Amino acid sequence: MNTTETIKEEQTFTMPRIGDKAPEFKAVTTQGGINYPSDYKGKWSILFSHPADFTPVCTSEFMTFAHLEEKFEKANCSLIGLSIDGLYSHIAWLRTIKDKIEFNGMKNIEVKFPLIEDISMEVAKKYGMIQPGESKTQAVRAVFFVDPNEIVRAIIYYPLSLGRNFDELYRALIAMQTADKFNVATPADWNPGDDVIVSPAGSCGVAEERMSSTEGLDCKDWFFCTKKLDKDLVLDSILKK
Repeated sequence: MNTTETIKEEQTFTMPRIGDKAPEFKAVTTQGGINYPSDYKGKWSILFSHPADFTPVCTSEFMTFAHLEEKFEKANCSLIGLSIDGLYSHIAWLRTIKDKIEFNGMKNIEVKFPLIEDISMEVAKKYGMIQPGESKTQAVRAVFFVDPNEIVRAIIYYPLSLGRNFDELYRALIAMQTADKFNVATPADWNPGDDVIVSPAGSCGVAEERMSSTEGLDCKDWFFCTKKLDKDLVLDSILKK
């Protein structure tokens, strides 16, 4: 393999890392042109890819995301979809979803968030959505959470055959916003109203103080302290009224 081929192969696998600035791109979508991520500065966004239009798993996912779009918007988060299909295919598929498809009690679902045309695979490659071991011609089910400062905060990847868990995508969004707002961490399976984790003590003195503290901390040991965080306080600080 020559140098040019090696570079091209490496670019196929390249993807942003957590903490990186989200790679910039301009694109045509079903809702007009977008300039990402700058058009979404000041908001959270979820950029997600799907393998192809007119496929059943993708159809179930788009219906679910469209059904939940208002819920994500209330959490200051916009949705942006992508596949390597063309714009007219996107439009025809979304019209078919609205006119003909019923899933999990949902029907007449109109997808209002933008779906990116990416025939050249430029955006998909820039975000590492093309995984040659899975498919060289379809994007896997990638999910990028980008914060209001245009920083990638979380990345979740699914294979072509596995539909995403949308409750988990929403939970992850709320958990990250909670961590930012209250300077805490969230334990396994956390949901709003559950106890949160306080950052580990940075010195022996602080560790000793925590173990003897009566100020709302529940310390199992010096490094494992939790505290209560009211569900209403969390949601009121995040969700738009």
